[in-house]
Amino acid sequence: MALVKNRRRERGVDYWPGFVDALSTLLLAIMFLLTVFVLAQFILSREITGRDEVLNRLNSQIAELTELLALEKGNSQDLEDTLANLRSSLASSETERSRLQALLDQGAGRSDAANSRIGQLTDQLNEEQQVSARAMNQIELLNQQIAALRAQIAAVEEALQASEAKDQSAQAQIADLGRRLNVALAQRVQELNRYRSDFFGRLREILSDRENIRIVGDRFVFQSEVLFPVGGAELDQAGRAEMDKLANALLELAEEIPQEINWVLRVDGHTDNSPLTGTGRYQDNWELSTARATSVVKYLISQGVPANRLVAAGFGEYQPIAEGNTPEVRSQNRRIELKLTER
Repeated sequence: MALVKNRRRERGVDYWPGFVDALSTLLLAIMFLLTVFVLAQFILSREITGRDEVLNRLNSQIAELTELLALEKGNSQDLEDTLANLRSSLASSETERSRLQALLDQGAGRSDAANSRIGQLTDQLNEEQQVSARAMNQIELLNQQIAALRAQIAAVEEALQASEAKDQSAQAQIADLGRRLNVALAQRVQELNRYRSDFFGRLREILSDRENIRIVGDRFVFQSEVLFPVGGAELDQAGRAEMDKLANALLELAEEIPQEINWVLRVDGHTDNSPLTGTGRYQDNWELSTARATSVVKYLISQGVPANRLVAAGFGEYQPIAEGNTPEVRSQNRRIELKLTER
């Protein structure tokens, strides 16, 4: 029986040592984290305390300077009052001396007493003069300090005035640059308007025999029936012929417009307000108008017009030039518009 019990003990797994090791490791980790946290708090508190001490020292220095300035002002006033009193005493002493000198002249018997009194008054006068000289020296020192402070204030004011002058000069330069830019832009617009007029004039001469092509404002308008089949976005034979004329006019104009004018020909596609069924190639009028404008741009590129001078845009039925639902109104709204503009 004892042998059987010993074998059962050997087969059992003792988990207690592993549990104790895990718990010890956890406690060590917690102690390490607490130690790091305490050190961080200590370092942070020392940094904050150091900054507070520096701030307190600066505040105390400012307070001391303020008190010294007030004290200097008070001392200056006291010295001025003392000097005024000394001057008054000096005047009185001189008056008394004159009076005694008159008495001396009147009687020889009073000569000794008068001389003694004169000596006393002279000594008193010398003492008062010495005190007055010391007061004058202190006043001169205070005046020098005040002059230094005024010089510093004048230097600050001069620097401020120089900064304001620079700011005003910069503002004037900005305003001048803005004016020059406006003038340059106006000149560019005028040049582009002149070339736009020449371009429309040439197109009018080339395409004047078509009733469905006209100028509206600053745009050259092609009715869609001139260029595309009904519901389609591919140029038909007549449309390609018209675009050939347009491409030739653009190529001629491109040689005349200066390179610094960044012009483009914007091709805008428009449809009428008749909704599409959505079962065909184009889901709605947005896609149809954009496809027609893109088709014109691609054909012009194939005829040699630079691609960077062309822009295609589709507006659907949302920019009509005529209101209503009659066939004539819808025909006017189905169009391709050309506009020579600046990028």
